Amino acid sequence: MASKKGIAVTVIILVAITSASFLFWVIPQENSSTLIVSDYKNYLDGVKKIHAVLQESIETEFQNMLDGKTPPEEYIGITEVTSSQVTVQISEFVMSKPPEEWQDSYISYMEALKKFNSYIVETKVAANMLKEGQIDVEIIQKIESLRSEMQELIKKSDELRP
Repeated sequence: MASKKGIAVTVIILVAITSASFLFWVIPQENSSTLIVSDYKNYLDGVKKIHAVLQESIETEFQNMLDGKTPPEEYIGITEVTSSQVTVQISEFVMSKPPEEWQDSYISYMEALKKFNSYIVETKVAANMLKEGQIDVEIIQKIESLRSEMQELIKKSDELRP
């Protein structure tokens, strides 16, 4: 049975994706869009908070799947929603066009988000393997490697802040 926290996180994620999808549908695609950000520190801090929530959710649900509490099919659905959320965050980074002094920090964090998306994809591969019987040790090592690389990029982003 799903926990109340898990359901709440899933609902929040679905609402955010729906909102973001609507925005992408409403905003004309021919124009080069720019997300106007006036406080780059707070914007990056906000993205970090969203990322932390998504990461905690994925890690918790992945462990629940490994422990047999969450079926692989349900976990796969969660990964698809979370991956969409991360893609929206990456798109917003591209559109924000930070000033030169913030660019290196933003680029590093954007790379961290890309690693997180790769991490999510690999956990989805693990879920599919679990559906078929057993998870390979190599996939778990790859997942941990991506997680470590993501953490290093986040650290680098923090160090590059002006």
